[in-house]
Amino acid sequence: MNNTLALRDRIRDKALSLGFDAVGFAEARLGPEARIRLADFLASGAHGEMDWLAARQEQRSDPRTLWPEARSVIALGLSYAPDEDPRAIQERPDRGGISVYARNRDYHDVVRGMLKHLAQFMVKAAGGADVKVFVDTAPVMEKPLAERAGLGWQGKHTNLVSRRHGSWLFLGEIYTTLELPPSARSAGGCGSCTACLAACPTDAFPAPYRLDARRCISYLTIEHAGPIPHEFRAAIGNRIYGCDDCLAACPWNRFAGVAREAKLQARDDLRAPPLAELAALDEAGFRARFAGSPIKRIGRDRFVRNVLIAIGNAQTPALSGAALALLRDPDPVVAEAAAWAVGKLRPA
Repeated sequence: MNNTLALRDRIRDKALSLGFDAVGFAEARLGPEARIRLADFLASGAHGEMDWLAARQEQRSDPRTLWPEARSVIALGLSYAPDEDPRAIQERPDRGGISVYARNRDYHDVVRGMLKHLAQFMVKAAGGADVKVFVDTAPVMEKPLAERAGLGWQGKHTNLVSRRHGSWLFLGEIYTTLELPPSARSAGGCGSCTACLAACPTDAFPAPYRLDARRCISYLTIEHAGPIPHEFRAAIGNRIYGCDDCLAACPWNRFAGVAREAKLQARDDLRAPPLAELAALDEAGFRARFAGSPIKRIGRDRFVRNVLIAIGNAQTPALSGAALALLRDPDPVVAEAAAWAVGKLRPA
C-alpha cells in the first residue's frame, strides 16, 4: 500500500506540474446511480439527436466494459474560468455571445496533449503499466467518474461543481491497469440552491439533476442540425454558440480563479464579435477565422444559422442588410433563418 500511495502522490504532483488544476483517483467502476441516471435520460429521449450517447450505452455505463483490464481511473480537471461574467454580452444585442469554453483553442487538443504527457510519465514511473487517455471523445461518463475521484459533485445543472473551481472545469481521464488508492470524496453540495435552474432561458431542467437537452441552448446551437424550433428562438437572444447561464449562476464560482492556461483564455475577437461581420462569413472565411477552435466542428452553415437568429432577436434595423444578403443562401436552413430574421426586423 505504501508503494502505491507513493506512486499516486508522484502522479498527482506530475499532473499539477503539467498545469492541471484538479487531480483525483477512483476505482475503475461506477455505482448503480450513474447507470440508472444515464438509462433514464436515454429512455426519455432527452438526448435529442445525440445518438452517439445511446450507441455505446453499456460501455459508457461501466469502465471495465470499455476496457476490462482497467483497475483505476485518474480524473483530471483543467480550469477555464472566465475573467468576466459571460452573461454581460446579453446587454449588447448587436454582438454575438460565444460560450466561454469556445473562445480560444479546442480544449480537446489542449487537454489531450497534457494527458499524453502524464500517461508517458505513469508508464515510466510504474515500469510499464498500461494506460488509455480520454477527453470527451469516447464512451466515458466523465462527470460521475470525476465525482468518485473527489474532484467535486454533479450539481443540479448536471455539470460538475468544484469547491475551488466552481462550474468551470474541463475533464479528462486516464484509465490504467494500476491499482491506485482512491481519493476521498469531495465535501460540499448544492443544498437548497436552485440558481442554475432558475437561470436557464428555455427551462431545460424538468427537475434538479435532470436536463432535457432538446430545450438546451447549447444543444440547439451546436448539436441540432436543422432549423431551430420557433418556440426557442426568442429565448436564445444573441447566443450564437452555446450558453453559460446555468454555469455562470452557480454561487461556488466565487472561489474560482481565472484560467491559467493561455490557450483557454478568450481571444479578443471572440469576446463580443459583431453579428453583421459573422453573418458575412463564407466557407473559406469561416474556416480561417475558427481554425483550431471547437466552433469549426459545426460548420459555416449551422453557425450562420445561429447568427441570423441572434440578428432577428437584436431588433436593430441596421442589421437587416446582413439578413437580406442571406435570403438566397444555398443552404435552406440558413435561408429560412434569414427570412425569419428579416421578418423580425422589418415586419410586414
